[in-house]
Amino acid sequence: MIALLVVACEVAFWVLLAAGLALRYVARKPRLGAAVLLCEPLLEVVLLVVTAIDLKNGAEPDWKHGLAAVYIGFTVGLGHHTIKKVDAWVAHRWFGGPPPVKPPKYGTARAIHEWRTAARWILAAVVALALLQAAVWYVGPDGAISSLQSWQQKMLLVIGINVIIAGGYTVFPKQAPHDAVADRERADRERADRF
Repeated sequence: MIALLVVACEVAFWVLLAAGLALRYVARKPRLGAAVLLCEPLLEVVLLVVTAIDLKNGAEPDWKHGLAAVYIGFTVGLGHHTIKKVDAWVAHRWFGGPPPVKPPKYGTARAIHEWRTAARWILAAVVALALLQAAVWYVGPDGAISSLQSWQQKMLLVIGINVIIAGGYTVFPKQAPHDAVADRERADRERADRF
C-alpha cells in the first residue's frame, strides 16, 4: 500500500502542477493557480501520516517505508525548484514569457550554480535521513530496521556525490573556450567605444 501511495503522490504532484499552471496561464487566474500549487505539500503530509500509521499498526519496516521517507525528503528539497523551472518553461513556451535562465557554463559562476544545486539535493537527503532516523527510533532497536538503515546509507551517498560534483567545479573550474573569451572581449570593447 505504501509503494502505491508513493506512486499516487508523484502522479498527484504532476497533476496539481499542471492544474495550477493551467489556472494561472490558460484561465488567467494566478491566485487560484497559486492556491492549487500550495496544495502540493499536503501530499507529503498524507504520505507521512499513512506511513506512520502503517508502522504503528505493526507493519515490518521495509524498503517501501524507506522510499516514502526519501520521497518526502526529495519533495522538500527539490519540489519548489522543480515547480519554478516548469513554471518558467511553460510561461516561455506557450505564453510569451521570457526564456528560462540558463545555468552559467564556466568559472566561478558555474561553481556557485553547482553548489546551489548540491544544496538542494543535500537538503533533500538530510530531510530523508531525519525521517528515516525517526522511523528507526519509532520502530525501536528490536524491530527490523535494516531496510531503513540501508536507505540512510543511500542518502549519505547522495550527499557525498553532490559534494564531490560541486567541489570538482570549484577546484577544477571549467574554463571558457579561447574564442568565446575573445568574442566577449571584442563585444565589450565595441560597447565601450560607443560610449
